[in-house]
Amino acid sequence: MKIIGLTGGIGSGKTTVAKMFKELGVPVYNSDLRAKKLMNNSKEIKTAVINLLGKDSYELDSLNKKYIADKVFNNKELLQKLNAIVHPAVKNDFMAWVKRKKTPYVIQEAAILFENNSYTNFDKIILVKAPKEVRLERIMARDNGSKEEILARMENQWDDSKKIPLSDYVIENIDLDQTKLQVEQIHLKLTKIVV
Repeated sequence: MKIIGLTGGIGSGKTTVAKMFKELGVPVYNSDLRAKKLMNNSKEIKTAVINLLGKDSYELDSLNKKYIADKVFNNKELLQKLNAIVHPAVKNDFMAWVKRKKTPYVIQEAAILFENNSYTNFDKIILVKAPKEVRLERIMARDNGSKEEILARMENQWDDSKKIPLSDYVIENIDLDQTKLQVEQIHLKLTKIVV
């Protein structure tokens, strides 16, 4: 079974593309959602996060995403320490998930495959991209965040120009019909590689 990485900058439309692959019957593991679940359910992770960022990291026993984001997104050192707690747990969870699948290939959706150097663990990489202005509009509509907050989050991710040479497939996600067509073409190619 091939393991495919699906990545893209914040607001590029990774989740939209992941849904399109799911509609084609491809199992998709959403790293961000699983990370949040693990951060909420694992006593070891909770303890480590509280030790790193303080007791306000959790409110009523639930992850305080806003507090954590405010702490780490402008502090690269803290962000790296948080990632060092969460990423190994997500990797183990993902590998256990893969073992339960019986399809030609699976997809792991993750925002920072390149930034954390995990892109080398995949058979192929799919990059989803969109112009910065489009991404900014999408995130502002989705998260109700300020432009400054969103730009700070974008700064923690590599620019697409750095990601493109390391990717096997690039999906330009502006027009949904075109995106769906690109997904179908990639799906056919990946199925042929595996068979």
